[in-house]
Amino acid sequence: MGIYLKKELKNGAVIAVWDISESEKELLEIISKDEEDREEELEEISLYKSEQHRREKLAVIALVQSLFEEPVHIGHHENGSPYIENDSTHISITHTDKFAAVIIHPTEDVGIDVESVKRDFTAVEKRALNDEERDDLIEKDDDPEKMEERNTQLAIYWCAKEALYKRMGRHNVDFSEDMEVEHFNVREEGEIDVVFKYPKSEHIVDEDGEEQNEEEEFTMQYEVFENHVLVWMVG
Repeated sequence: MGIYLKKELKNGAVIAVWDISESEKELLEIISKDEEDREEELEEISLYKSEQHRREKLAVIALVQSLFEEPVHIGHHENGSPYIENDSTHISITHTDKFAAVIIHPTEDVGIDVESVKRDFTAVEKRALNDEERDDLIEKDDDPEKMEERNTQLAIYWCAKEALYKRMGRHNVDFSEDMEVEHFNVREEGEIDVVFKYPKSEHIVDEDGEEQNEEEEFTMQYEVFENHVLVWMVG
């Protein structure tokens, strides 16, 4: 199907989502149209045993390329975060078996994550949420609509923390202790505030002996579509 969604934000960022409906062969044909030498990228993708995983990676290349007039190449830093090898644009990437999504900005750090609301979030609830966040969850119910809303809520929590993790580009981040999502109500789209708590070793003590730089607050946007949640942030 190709590009499912494209947004040009007022802050200068661009978000795009690709519906991964093509076969592996079709995606390779789409990528080859720019006649760019992608031997290294394609060789790396070919090592994945799962065809689905290869399709997701190929869809990312096709999607990223659709946002640039000239051919670009995706590399990865030591921490795994992506960058564009031949362009200074900031980028963040995410994908499921259904959708691939990217966000780019000329100068600002970015983060993005997409997830299906149909996945099992049991581990997320236990390990990625703190006590206050778990208390905010919609109570479990026999009503399918209530449970779907609860799963959407969990997906927003998870995507927000994943997007922030990508934006910060740090190792050894504890999702339950180092990141906190403020209370929000589940809607089709909206804003959420998220706090990142820096390790004590990085706190700055001012002349009055008060610790500074303990935490930083960010505002994110989210959208729910096709049983998926997409969360993104800029800056």
